[in-house]
Amino acid sequence: MSPSPSQTVGPFFGFGLPFAGDQEAVPAAEPGSIRIEGQVIDGEGAPVEDALLEIAAGEQFARCSTDMEGAFHFTVRKPAALADASGTSHAPHLEVNVFARGLLRHLATRIYFPDEEAANKADPVLQLVDPARSGTLIAHAEDGALRFDVHLQGDHETVFFAL
Repeated sequence: MSPSPSQTVGPFFGFGLPFAGDQEAVPAAEPGSIRIEGQVIDGEGAPVEDALLEIAAGEQFARCSTDMEGAFHFTVRKPAALADASGTSHAPHLEVNVFARGLLRHLATRIYFPDEEAANKADPVLQLVDPARSGTLIAHAEDGALRFDVHLQGDHETVFFAL
């Protein structure tokens, strides 16, 4: 089977991005720093070895490309809960953009923190998500870090947001 046109476009991220140390929004030795690690996985369950992820929250920004196993990692500080213009509180979370082959536009999602159960239940964005799928947005603790896998398609597809 021949690749479709969108499968032959890029990715070109490896030529200019990321820069050394881009995966650290804060230094790993900084008190309160958190390591978030995971994999980007395609619809057939295979790792996506040439994706690029960006995360942001307030003044924090980090960028990481995936390796041959589709793995990525970030070092961040958990952001504070924020209130929107109407005064509604949002649970602490990180904004995530995913760039990968076959995607003509990036995908947007969020990472929520597992130790914020009450805030997550009250979060207005998480309330819009089917409860059966909201777990795809919440990292889980694993081996001293937080684990967050990005499934691009399939039964465990991560919830993505239209922007």
